[in-house]
Amino acid sequence: MSIHTSIDSFSSTGRSAGWAAIGPCADAAAPLVLVVDDDASLRGALCGLLRSVGLACKGFGSAGEFLQEPEPAGPACLVLDVRLPQSSGLELQQALAGRGRCLPVIFVTGHATIPMTVSAMKAGAVEFLTKPFAEAALLDAVHRALDSDAAARQQRETRQALQARYASLTPRERQVMALVVSGLLNKQAAARLGTSEITVKVQRRQVMSKMGAGSLPDLVRMAERIGGTLAS
Repeated sequence: MSIHTSIDSFSSTGRSAGWAAIGPCADAAAPLVLVVDDDASLRGALCGLLRSVGLACKGFGSAGEFLQEPEPAGPACLVLDVRLPQSSGLELQQALAGRGRCLPVIFVTGHATIPMTVSAMKAGAVEFLTKPFAEAALLDAVHRALDSDAAARQQRETRQALQARYASLTPRERQVMALVVSGLLNKQAAARLGTSEITVKVQRRQVMSKMGAGSLPDLVRMAERIGGTLAS
């Protein structure tokens, strides 16, 4: 079924389009779909479709209105019309990237061009749908986008937790960790640091404990996730 054919079915419930049609959003930590489209009836139909499959949805009539929205607390994605008043959907995508908001975007438009599609996909869009599009195509894209955002959020949270543990290490413990994960033995690390092997063993145990690493391979993987913040 085309999304346009579903507009009348959702409007016939007696709810007005726009915010009233969207209704209250679910728990902030639950998956959330954000819809930006200046067509109130289509916006209401899109949110009605998404809510019919158990997804929370919140709608906006313009890019400026959307940019006032706080960062979602849980997995989220953006269903974005290309043609909007004042700022276009492509400009909004660029603005989000500039602000560091890595929100998966699904573009919808009734006037697609090849350069437009290429530009959106190069900028990281999950999908580019031309109106009228099948409901199944939209739902598939939304679920892929939400899964992608959930995985990205998990990676960010894991990295932040590791960085917090790393921040709890003393400067010398950070040096020991960097040398150990680079493959040096305790004796070699001690020589590099100008201290005793026993001291390095003690500091290494402290590093393992504070980082929550059960083995050296665990510590190496943690160091890889932390990235370039390791002391040299």
